Amino acid sequence: MEWLTDILFNGSVAHIILTYCVVIAVGIALGKIRIFNVSLGIAFVMFAGIAAGHFGLRANHVALEFVRDFGLILFVFSIGLQVGPAFFSSFRKTGVKFNLLAFAIVITGAVLTVIIHFLSDVPMPVMAGIMSGAVTNTPGLGAVQQTLSQLIKTGIRPDFPDPGIGYAVAYPFGVLGVILSMIIIKKVFDINLVKEQKEISEAQHPSDEAPEKATIRITSNGVIGKSVKEITENAPGKMIISRLLNKGNLMIPGPDRIIEHDDIVLVVAGKKEIDSVIGYLGTRSDMDLSARQANLITKRIVVTNTELRGKTLGSLRLRSRYNINITRIERSGIELVANPGIELQMGDRLTIVGDEKSIENVAREVGNSLRRLYEPNLLPVFTGIILGVIVGSVPIRVPGLSNPLKLGLAGGPLIVAILISKYGHRFSLAAYTTQSANLMMRELGIVLFLASVGLKAGESFVPALVNGGGFVWMGYGALITMFPVLIIGYVARKWFRLNFFEICGLLSGSMTDPPALAYSNSLAQSEAPAVAYATVYPLVMFLRIFIAQLLVLLFV
Repeated sequence: MEWLTDILFNGSVAHIILTYCVVIAVGIALGKIRIFNVSLGIAFVMFAGIAAGHFGLRANHVALEFVRDFGLILFVFSIGLQVGPAFFSSFRKTGVKFNLLAFAIVITGAVLTVIIHFLSDVPMPVMAGIMSGAVTNTPGLGAVQQTLSQLIKTGIRPDFPDPGIGYAVAYPFGVLGVILSMIIIKKVFDINLVKEQKEISEAQHPSDEAPEKATIRITSNGVIGKSVKEITENAPGKMIISRLLNKGNLMIPGPDRIIEHDDIVLVVAGKKEIDSVIGYLGTRSDMDLSARQANLITKRIVVTNTELRGKTLGSLRLRSRYNINITRIERSGIELVANPGIELQMGDRLTIVGDEKSIENVAREVGNSLRRLYEPNLLPVFTGIILGVIVGSVPIRVPGLSNPLKLGLAGGPLIVAILISKYGHRFSLAAYTTQSANLMMRELGIVLFLASVGLKAGESFVPALVNGGGFVWMGYGALITMFPVLIIGYVARKWFRLNFFEICGLLSGSMTDPPALAYSNSLAQSEAPAVAYATVYPLVMFLRIFIAQLLVLLFV
């Protein structure tokens, strides 16, 4: 039975693997249980870890910290890859609003911490630890501990209470409190998740911009005698002339083709613009050119050639070189009008009209290899993580603070992943991953992180509660967690009219809370929570570290 003892008790590699697998499996299973129609999902893995740590199922501390940090990196990096393409456009629209709300959450929590410090006489180092745990900000705790160490070395004070105890007590509810706040906001405003999903999808991809086709007889004097290129450039909206019937001959019109009176054209344009396009060209025809094949076929091909990523459709000159028309682009389940200015991404599905030989030539150029699309592309991932760790470790000197600020192992990889997903193609870093691969990496990362946090907290959680007023400290932490989140969440919904999924991402990012983001993602069928999270995360991380150090310097 030595082999069993080796697995269960002696801290071997097998023991560590067994510990993590038991905690994660039990946590995921229990997280599916619904109480009052609410389940915590994978966030319950942390509480399974606390229970396991308390009852002696533990892991080597070095291994535990490695798994925790590596899991967090995998989670935030996959989030960055997911939201990168949409991040910059979203930031331009809502970045200021989201960051102001996040700033309000951070400042409200800091003011509340100071008030509790004076009313309760809890030492500020402990309160700073409680605040860091209540907002699940480990770098903030690290900054507090470093600042205290320097104050001890300079002889200002011989010693300080350990802020780590306050952190350990407040952290579990810091995770749970944000999720509970989301549930409370949902109940207060009687939010229908299906309706919210429909609204956010409509806002991101308006239905009136979906492609629609129409067969039109050319009767407008304004377009007769002009080329397809001239007509398209002066149209009242984005449009593609897909096919042309001229005197009984069906063809794909090139950009220099002159349009004549009574020509019949098949046009693809946005739904909201189709009526204007019809009026611009002539009158709607009862003839269905899409049903008249001649030697033309319609086929969908997939962009898998990494060299095309980031290039505009017009710059490839596929239409003039191969005598084909690209009418639509399907991206992440959304159909777009294939205008020349659109930038191609890996996995785009192009709807092409042309003869079979021409389409085969286009397919060879753009890739059209599903096997290549589904092959794991690991080099950009690990290259990005290397760069992210470096960026997160760069010290940022702030006048008046004894210690430099850092983005840390969460902030650095998140920012680098966003940049790689948007601009990586310029440096041969095509970081495309399928949705299933991204989800697997993300979920694996977050469960490893949660299990590690739970196992570490489990060793001191119950003693901290029983000794030294731990239950009272937990109450203070719960207040610091929920009061700012509920107040600003209410304001965001009531006055700013934000979508519920955007609020969830905003609150998760404001509390630097990956488990809360994971819970938000489980509710939403869109990237809205992750985009909002990424929008506020860099500023919030900076503020959390800065304020934690500032409170110690001002009030010890």
